[in-house]
Amino acid sequence: MPIQITIIGLGQIGASLGLALAAHKDKVTTVGHDKDFSIERLAEKNGAVDKSNHNLPSSVENANVVVLAIPVHQVRDTLGYIAGDLKKGTVVVDTSPIKAEVAKWAQEILPDGVPYVGLVPAIGPDFLHETGTGLDSAKADLFSRSIFLLSAPYGTPGDALQLVSGLVNLTGGTVMITDFVESDGLMSSALLLPQLVSASLLNATISQPGWQEVRKVASRAYFAATSAFTGQDGVTALHMQVMQNRENVLQKLDAMIAALVDLRYDVEDSNEKGLKDRLQKAQDGRQDWLKERSSASWMEVKREPIEKTPIKERLFGTMFSKPKDKKDK
Repeated sequence: MPIQITIIGLGQIGASLGLALAAHKDKVTTVGHDKDFSIERLAEKNGAVDKSNHNLPSSVENANVVVLAIPVHQVRDTLGYIAGDLKKGTVVVDTSPIKAEVAKWAQEILPDGVPYVGLVPAIGPDFLHETGTGLDSAKADLFSRSIFLLSAPYGTPGDALQLVSGLVNLTGGTVMITDFVESDGLMSSALLLPQLVSASLLNATISQPGWQEVRKVASRAYFAATSAFTGQDGVTALHMQVMQNRENVLQKLDAMIAALVDLRYDVEDSNEKGLKDRLQKAQDGRQDWLKERSSASWMEVKREPIEKTPIKERLFGTMFSKPKDKKDK
């Protein structure tokens, strides 16, 4: 008998999960819920869910798995709304990019016998160039050859983990087991830092003299570099993700600032070779990443130790001045 999956949130992630699972009706039946009634109806019409239910408590009461595919700032309240209607053994899954804080909410709110499992889905390599986030950008093969980070509290029943892993496999994705801390660390580099860099580029240009002219010629490079800072609920969601993942975000911002400062030294010193080498390293790294991502063939690399010296010690007081020993190097 097919198990019931209730998907709350029918944007790109939720609807794509439903479309992928639609090919396995012998195993899964899907119920969809969204705060927007018209999106529910369209998702049902497009086959993203078998049926929709606009009554949130009713939509989850018979579910074996509930997937929260909603912005992180909506997760806590939604857990509270559905907690009393979940049957024992129902597995609650969320797809938000921060996990440690969401796991605390789940422990606090969900009743005994209702396990929580965290998932962070990455889209497949064929769709890296696309920027859509809504229902109209959902695809059945969005997660083909992709990785899902899976994390769960200590003591989570093995059958709950197997159930969620099995659902991921049905989408064409592969599970990568992590803990909450590691998952948050990975996403601070893969998702949060690019968005913050996009926001910083915008703030560094739109508020500067000359923007009235720059905006007329800003083209593909500017569009690409700022496109990470887009999406539904962009400011609210990113703000919360950053504040709930502060320690990791600070480390990644420090590394980004250090990279920019090193680049600035090369330009200031007219260090043509250093600048070219630095740019070439970046280009080679991107090409290697795209090749690995496209083939889904991953090579394990030795992790370098994290630099413990805070970037503030390099920049405090002098900001763009060179370190005292730079000329001696």
